[in-house]
Amino acid sequence: MCLGIPGQIVEIKDVTKKLAMVDVSGVKRLVNIACIVNEEHSVASCVGDWVLVHVGFAMSRIDEVEAKKTLDLLIELGEAQAEIMAMQNSGLK
Repeated sequence: MCLGIPGQIVEIKDVTKKLAMVDVSGVKRLVNIACIVNEEHSVASCVGDWVLVHVGFAMSRIDEVEAKKTLDLLIELGEAQAEIMAMQNSGLK
């Protein structure tokens, strides 16, 4: 399964290489934004954009509401997975 994690572009690091710093829930990572730029949406105009990040690439732009919903769901899934693992480790199934 391919999973895109929502993050917000906070800074352009290299215009030529199309590299930007993306904040994903407080963790900042260098991400390639080549897939989301074009003649109408330049590299410089990407600051503030919410994007789906997968393996170091911003794959698409999304709106802030959708980004927050996705982050909330991922947090819930992580908590559910932790609870399932705790149950398995205790012998409950």
